[in-house]
Amino acid sequence: MLAFILYKYFPFGGLQRDFLRIAQACQQRGRAIRVYTLSWQGEIPPGFDVRVAPVKAWLNHRRNEKFTRWVEADLAREPVARVIGFNKMPGLDFYYAADACFAEKAQTLRSPLYRLSGRYRHFAAYEKAVFEPQAKTRILMISAAQQPLFARHYGTPPERFLMLPPGLDRSRRAPANAAELRADFRRVWHLGEDEMLLLQIGSGFKTKGLDRALKALAALPPALRTKTRLIAIGQDDPRPFLRQARLLRLERQVSILQGRDDISLFLLGGDLLIHPAYHENTGTVLLEALAAGLPVLTTDVCGYAHYIAEAAAGVVLPSPFAQEHLNAQLAALLADPAARRRHGKNGLAYAERPELYALPQTAAAFILADLPD
Repeated sequence: MLAFILYKYFPFGGLQRDFLRIAQACQQRGRAIRVYTLSWQGEIPPGFDVRVAPVKAWLNHRRNEKFTRWVEADLAREPVARVIGFNKMPGLDFYYAADACFAEKAQTLRSPLYRLSGRYRHFAAYEKAVFEPQAKTRILMISAAQQPLFARHYGTPPERFLMLPPGLDRSRRAPANAAELRADFRRVWHLGEDEMLLLQIGSGFKTKGLDRALKALAALPPALRTKTRLIAIGQDDPRPFLRQARLLRLERQVSILQGRDDISLFLLGGDLLIHPAYHENTGTVLLEALAAGLPVLTTDVCGYAHYIAEAAAGVVLPSPFAQEHLNAQLAALLADPAARRRHGKNGLAYAERPELYALPQTAAAFILADLPD
């Protein structure tokens, strides 16, 4: 029996999708799966023992602490072979490092006063429990850029870091009838032949830079702006961004949708993925766009942005970020259909590489290593 722990499960989060595929890869190797969580949305996979902790608190970090104690008590009653966490917390055998280094962000992006808060003390302690030198937790890394940050703040021994390849889902690859699916999608969404569709996909609109994308759309030359639409998709509160769209007089061109299970159709039907994230540990949607033949415009802070550059599948904006640079690159790409076609073809060719799809199986191999059959 393996225990997987994550604070929240919903079908459309990147961390959540990775958890599910890794757990299922372990299940396919004959292991029983137990899941601890505070919230589960959607169907429960066959054979999964999902245990939703009955804990409540006004503050998130207090709720996390109660959750940890509840899980520890349940595991003491019913032990398992290994405990795999998808959020930082004490008592893990493996931690899937989907989140960036908290200590680094707290020191570089927050005021010193923040480090006096209870929230800071909680998350700092939970991160330290995973990465401090004397901890036993092995770390499943998905971003090579984060490893030196954890090592610098905590002195984590290098042998505890286990690097994973990307986890691109093969269902995102453009099928043989991609052109037909694209035409059908554009009919359903009433997109004319001369209209262009920008996509921004990912939960956490602020982190993903939706505000930057809206500013860039508003800054387009009038001839481009009037024939360009933006659809953003993700689990988040859309209201601040709908207000921003109204202030920028874009309300007729902007739609914000909740997470959904037909993302592959949007990737085939769009003209450009815009992903000007403030910070992003990986950015799986970048690879999903690449595999669908959709050009990408992103920032270099995304862990997977280098794949876009290597594939010549779009444009990667260098740091430090400049809104004017994003505005100019968006206008240039939308005005150049030949460049977009070239980026799309390059992405499709790069997506043939098998190593882009190996994350679940590689993670399962690490987790199950040395366990008796």
